Amino acid sequence: MKLEDIKLSQSVKGLVPDAVVEVLQVDFFGADSCEVVFRKPGGGVDSQILYRSDESRLTAVKSAGEGRSFDADGRLFRLVSEALRIQLAHLYDERMAVHSSNVQPLPHQITAVYEFMLNRHPLRFLLADDPGAGKTIMAGLLIKELIARGDVQRCMIVCPGGLVEQWQEELDQRFNLPFEIMTNDKLEASRTGNWMAEEPFIIGRLDKLARDESLHAKMEVEGCEWDLIIVDEAHKMSASYFGQKVNYTRRFNLGRKLSNRTRHFLLMTATPHNGKEEDFQLFMSLIDPDRFEGKFRNGAHNADVKDMMRRMVKEELLKFDGTPLFPERIAYTLGYDLSPSEAVLYEKVTEYVREQYNRADRLQNGNRKGTVGFALTMLQRRLASSPEAICRSLERRTEKLELKLQELATFTGAAQFRQIDGWSQGYDADNLEDWEDGVGEENEELLDEILDQSTAAATKEELEEEVKLLKILVSQAREVRRSGRDMKWTQLSGLLNMVFADPDFLVKVKEASIPFGKGADVPSASPHQKLVIFTEHKDTLHYLQRRIDTLFGGAGQVVTIHGGVRREERLKAQEMFKFDPEIRVLLATDAAGEGINLQRAHLMVNYDLPWNPNRLEQRFGRIHRIGQREVCHLWNLVANNTREGDVYTRLFEKLEQAREALGGKVFDVLGKIQFDGKPLRDLLLEAIRYGNQPEVRSKLVEKVGGGADVEKLRRLLEEGALANNVMDTTEVERVREDMELASMRRLQPQFVSSFFKAAFEE
Repeated sequence: MKLEDIKLSQSVKGLVPDAVVEVLQVDFFGADSCEVVFRKPGGGVDSQILYRSDESRLTAVKSAGEGRSFDADGRLFRLVSEALRIQLAHLYDERMAVHSSNVQPLPHQITAVYEFMLNRHPLRFLLADDPGAGKTIMAGLLIKELIARGDVQRCMIVCPGGLVEQWQEELDQRFNLPFEIMTNDKLEASRTGNWMAEEPFIIGRLDKLARDESLHAKMEVEGCEWDLIIVDEAHKMSASYFGQKVNYTRRFNLGRKLSNRTRHFLLMTATPHNGKEEDFQLFMSLIDPDRFEGKFRNGAHNADVKDMMRRMVKEELLKFDGTPLFPERIAYTLGYDLSPSEAVLYEKVTEYVREQYNRADRLQNGNRKGTVGFALTMLQRRLASSPEAICRSLERRTEKLELKLQELATFTGAAQFRQIDGWSQGYDADNLEDWEDGVGEENEELLDEILDQSTAAATKEELEEEVKLLKILVSQAREVRRSGRDMKWTQLSGLLNMVFADPDFLVKVKEASIPFGKGADVPSASPHQKLVIFTEHKDTLHYLQRRIDTLFGGAGQVVTIHGGVRREERLKAQEMFKFDPEIRVLLATDAAGEGINLQRAHLMVNYDLPWNPNRLEQRFGRIHRIGQREVCHLWNLVANNTREGDVYTRLFEKLEQAREALGGKVFDVLGKIQFDGKPLRDLLLEAIRYGNQPEVRSKLVEKVGGGADVEKLRRLLEEGALANNVMDTTEVERVREDMELASMRRLQPQFVSSFFKAAFEE
């Protein structure tokens, strides 16, 4: 490099060993020497005198900006820089999922996602907020946030079959998340043979995954792991203890398999506790099997699960302005007396159930014994449901058992005994209650089949005797049905008339002709009033539809939802109920007890009472949801002077006392109530089998009172909480301020808008 070539701002190598310096000044002394002032790489300034002999060690280095004119189009440069800024905006947005989704989350939803779940790595968590609190919204925010942070590339939602389309629709419309529903067609048409490994975002039906062994094998292959699995209505993955033995259901085994195939595992259910602490701890082992290993024993195990669970009850949820999110909810008992003919039929059928149950206890085959017992409890519940339900059930059972008698005619001796003992072997008796939790047509058909065919008869002679007795019961049931004297319907029709037609509705309420409850707000009569009626059986549902249509003077004012209704028809019925002013009543089985939003109505009737108290909360949660503005009212129809009716009446009396004392929170612990260590189902069964003995009857009523005692319920609430999370107005104000700050820091919409307008013009 010549001395004359050294220029200001030039980068030169050779003045300092192994470094490039920047020339700041050049002064020549004659023609063959000069002094160069330069800036060293570390920032210091130095100088050197150079001669012609130094030219061999000097080299000019091109700088980054040298030779650039900076005369390009500044408008295009701005577009490029804005595109990069938008692409990276999520890195600086504390609430990116909220700002990029079609939702307006509430304080409890914000804290669930951003304070409870996102801070856990890996996430192993149980979200147990009350029904209607928006757990789907929380799940969508979590998924979107984890995707933006690069933490989730594969995600699977597992939910009951009736909810898969709803999940897909919610995630697509609210969060723009493209989830695919697992179907047989997709599984068979898979390019690689394993559709689950191909698709990054899938929704699977709980029972399909639990029962299909081929899918279990496909989950085990390499590449079929997930970053996040979310299970909705996760209480269905329960297992239970019988003494020291654990009854592992197929759904529970699926839960364990899923837990091992994912990094993040989120269980969602509003009813995580069935009242037995050991069963709850078994359920929690799905999240952390090491921590919850072995059977729970008081004093030996720590029941604290606050670090891996959140539960917020409706009565404590607030809006951003500090007002309650949910209105009050009140339940009442509507008692009625059976007519003489109904009372006779009730006693005869109950006696039949009791005798058959005692006979089942003597069976040697444990699986058959359990199946028969389950069928008999179903028969008793249909007896309490309606004359139509018990008549149709008895008719079908008689027909099926007569067919069995004809089959037995071809067998003799030991072969005949084996044929009898082989009945009901196609069913897993331990999982029948698990089946009953299902809402699909497949489940309803299975339960009908079990009810129609399961018998405790051990010989052909015993079966003939049972068929003769059933024919007598069928004759009595038909007589009751023909008489038209259905006192349960009479009570319901009176309520319907008051709600929809009686202009003196409010006056009669004040006179206590309908027991709305002490000091309760009264729903006002309106021609546009909406009412939801829950029953357990399709026979009763169709029977009620006919009678309500007649009461209202014609068809077209009632819609129905049951397990045999397809997804499209169910959505249509739901939308008609919400928006068609001509539709007054929705009749539903428990197919509508999960995942359906019915807050257009604030009145509900339990025509049939479930033996599982959690169902009461799930049903009530269909109308008591986010967006409900009216006080919600629920009427429970109970037959006076019946074995089950005495239990329910005493239970509801105690619950009403507790509701007044506990500020309405009694619904939050329904599923945890125990009666001398027994769940409600066992108590009702005991009432049916031994309730004809006065001392047993009075003892059962005493047990119910003790189980639902106010102080006991208060203690359950304090634990019942399980993980008691409360948001007061101070906490809500803090969350609101955090959201406002996050909104200020995010990339504002006007910048995105101006970028795209300019880009489209270009």
